[in-house]
Amino acid sequence: MDVGFIGLGAMGSGMASELVKAGHKLKVWNRSRGPAEKLAREGAIVVERVQDAFQGEAVVTMLADDATIASVILGPGVLDGARGDLVHIVSATISVAFSRRLEEIHAQRGLAYVAAPVLGRPDVAAAGDLHILAAGDPAHIRRVAPLLEAMGKATWTIGSQPHQANLIKIATNFLLASAIEAMSESVALARRHDIDPHKLIEVITGTLFAAPAYKVYGPAILRGAFDEAGFKLALGLKDVRLALAASEEAGAPLPFAGILRDNFVDAIGHGEAEKDWAAVSKVALRRAGLES
Repeated sequence: MDVGFIGLGAMGSGMASELVKAGHKLKVWNRSRGPAEKLAREGAIVVERVQDAFQGEAVVTMLADDATIASVILGPGVLDGARGDLVHIVSATISVAFSRRLEEIHAQRGLAYVAAPVLGRPDVAAAGDLHILAAGDPAHIRRVAPLLEAMGKATWTIGSQPHQANLIKIATNFLLASAIEAMSESVALARRHDIDPHKLIEVITGTLFAAPAYKVYGPAILRGAFDEAGFKLALGLKDVRLALAASEEAGAPLPFAGILRDNFVDAIGHGEAEKDWAAVSKVALRRAGLES
């Protein structure tokens, strides 16, 4: 397929690379040229303007947040000049409210819009092993299925309205943040009772919690080394806030999300914003009087 790709950060670069490997004709745009030029060496075409990426059969947007998408995509001439039969795939984690707004904007212009946020870290994206949450008109999802299949190992169809996929993504990130916090507090409890926390993580990951989330973040909490950020802590705070906003909109309280928000703010206040979001574990350890 002839496809554009906008946003070549840690996740986007891996996803775009998989599209090139799968034989798709890829036009890439990024605010800084370095990542785009790297993709060019793999076979992608670097375009100078955002709107140039909207001239194919589909375009994938992988930008950081609502505000960035609004500034890059909703600017003059971008959607208005898009190819008429193009499908716009938004893979970023965005708010439910903003996704609804994108639904309206695309409908007004007669453009197809599919939300396809992803589950996985940059190394998973680079391996093409992402889980993709897709929502939108079933016909539109079918049209871009070859792209979704190239970027991930499984596509989960959530519903016919794009914002439904964004809600599921927000919910899963809330669950991940909650798992990290619960493990952090459990590690602090074990250490205060002079128990080797490695034993705790060994037990939980070998029994009731033998899932990737626990197996990835449990050892990370024990190592206490968070400089290599698979997912930045500041973005974790953004996603917790998205969960709280969705909670308020629907009247579905998330009391623990409020605690998570405060703990992420605490971590950022101690200089952890650019570190992996598992660095929020340092808050629980610090409160227990423990060195991380």
